[in-house]
Amino acid sequence: MAKTFLVLGAGSRGFTYGEYALALPDKAKVVGVAEPRDEYRNRFIQKHNIKPEFIFNSWTEAAEKNKFADAVIIATQDSMHLEPVLAFAKKGYHILLEKPMAPDLESCEKIVKAVKDAGVIFSVCHVLRYTEYTQKLKSLLNSGIIGDIVTIQHLEPVGWWHQAHSFVRGNWRNEKESSFMLLAKSCHDLDWISYVMGKKCASVSSFGSLHHFRKEKQPKGAADRCFDCPDNIESACPYSAKKIYYGFFDKGVRGWPIDVITADISREGVTKAIKDGPYGRCVYACDNDVVDNQTVNLLFEEGSTCVFTMTAFNKPDHRKTKIFGTMGEIYGDGVFIEHFDFITQKTEKIDTRISDNKIMQGHGGGDFGIMNNFVNAIIADDPSLVISGADETIESHRMVFKAEQARRKNVVVDM
Repeated sequence: MAKTFLVLGAGSRGFTYGEYALALPDKAKVVGVAEPRDEYRNRFIQKHNIKPEFIFNSWTEAAEKNKFADAVIIATQDSMHLEPVLAFAKKGYHILLEKPMAPDLESCEKIVKAVKDAGVIFSVCHVLRYTEYTQKLKSLLNSGIIGDIVTIQHLEPVGWWHQAHSFVRGNWRNEKESSFMLLAKSCHDLDWISYVMGKKCASVSSFGSLHHFRKEKQPKGAADRCFDCPDNIESACPYSAKKIYYGFFDKGVRGWPIDVITADISREGVTKAIKDGPYGRCVYACDNDVVDNQTVNLLFEEGSTCVFTMTAFNKPDHRKTKIFGTMGEIYGDGVFIEHFDFITQKTEKIDTRISDNKIMQGHGGGDFGIMNNFVNAIIADDPSLVISGADETIESHRMVFKAEQARRKNVVVDM
């Protein structure tokens, strides 16, 4: 029998995870939703044919009901994770929690304690762990193919328009409303690095800044909204909302990022969103304060090291990683893995793409991977199947908080 789910937050992430149930109805079924925005809630209800008694405007309303599902997917905003976890863990729901766990370490620790005390299956959406690419890479490293890992270089190329969309105009632009950049965007990466390295982090340092998306960088004569900007300035701006969102719409994109700026997926809806909504603001006239570039230096046990770089100023692309070992090196780009062997001096190239999995291809198939893993763990009643559980996640989150402390204080911080 299919496992049943309540979804808290019917935005981009909640909607995506719900797709799993539509694709594999014999394994999962969405039976409830809590979402304050009418248009997003109604869209979700229609997708999943949810009964009226299990439709809620807020997660608190859902929590007042007796348990009516096997599990809950918590895809609310970052600052709205702690209280739902505490409430639904107490009721015995298995929990899939969108990353990051919470915007502060104390709340993360409370979450870990709550799910452990309740004895529920718990997984955090570190989707990068669940891609075919990562699993293949991890198996190669575990086989000793490059000997001991000495150094990792890892790049997250956020992309100029993605930075503008999510971290200048969007939900994760302001630390007080969400969290700092390294937690909001790159806890994925530090978690992935920890998983791939397979050792505990000992100490960390970091540098970063909000270099570009500031008022003083605004071109002379530019308006504070893209629709009001003079044509000669708007046409020369790579961050123009008109360029970005009309560009996607005219290419036939109807999902992310279009469905984030408006629930009216039409050209008129996109136009209204750019004219009147937050996603039509000039990138130099927003209330953003998160960094647009950051480097993190990590020292692991036994002296292994890693340099991680996050930057907004590139074309959106797969993450790039070089792993240097005592017997060889590996280069990976999220799809292909290249292994160079020091003894044979030969290079092997491995393609990790899967041609027969057409559903939930977001994050390189990680969106499908995390849901499939979580559902299988519930079916088997085996929390050990989860590879991004409480212990793993609190360790990598601690790395993120310590790295941000190091950046702000300009010091090396011991774990």
